[in-house]
Amino acid sequence: MSRSTPAESQKRASTLWRQIEPPHGLAALKLGELWRYRELVYFLTWRDILVRYKQAVLGVLWAVLQPVLTMIVFSVIFGRLIGVKTGDVPYPLFSFAALLPWQLFAGAMQRSGTSLVASASLITKVYFPRLVIPLSSVLGGLVDFCISFVVLMALMGYYHTAPTWDALWIPAFVLLTLATSVAVGLWLSALNVLYRDVQYIIPFLVQFWMYLSPVVYPVTYINGPWRYVYALNPMVGVIQGFRWALLGGTPPDKLVAVSAVVVLVLLVSGLYYFKRMERVFADVV
Repeated sequence: MSRSTPAESQKRASTLWRQIEPPHGLAALKLGELWRYRELVYFLTWRDILVRYKQAVLGVLWAVLQPVLTMIVFSVIFGRLIGVKTGDVPYPLFSFAALLPWQLFAGAMQRSGTSLVASASLITKVYFPRLVIPLSSVLGGLVDFCISFVVLMALMGYYHTAPTWDALWIPAFVLLTLATSVAVGLWLSALNVLYRDVQYIIPFLVQFWMYLSPVVYPVTYINGPWRYVYALNPMVGVIQGFRWALLGGTPPDKLVAVSAVVVLVLLVSGLYYFKRMERVFADVV
């Protein structure tokens, strides 16, 4: 019987033993699992929509009433009493065009911020990528957005304002709105599991954030170098771009690029923080 040399023994051992290390970088996020669980994303999104309107007397009409009533209040206070200048665009149309992406973002932020705690019974019973929960909470708002968008088209027809080819940019700004919602929702949902005070802060945050965004006033009210500090609010670029795509006027400037970079930073950091805290969700929630 032939004896193996030390080199052959070492080579044979290396084929039998494999060192397992935790994944690093993008691999640690396991984003591929979202595609494998895409049916669960669809199911939870549809469940969120049904629960929201199941016992509501007016049903999906709330998706119309909320932005329309808000537009009326803004038009009276800011359009007539304060006299905010909006150029050639009627103030009701000016405010409603901003309310669509804002309410998509605000609603998604509120739902996703408390989504993990609300789904505690599901998290503690079965494994699935926890990213599915805040993501489905964000996607559920698209139904309200589409309904309100039809109202906006009717409002544009009433004011004889026709969309231009710039409207082809609307899907890009909707995608940027969703990315902002997911980015903020990841941070809030993970923090809400550890600190339940977050759920009480979210409504105040939404209200405060709205007045820091150009919903009731144009971006041009902020001048000088403060414009770039102002653009650190990611909704500044979203609303500016959305208004331009629908109502025309001056094309978006560097504010959109600044806001997009902020969204990217928030999204990447939110993903890493969410995945790092994911292992304790089932124990703490």
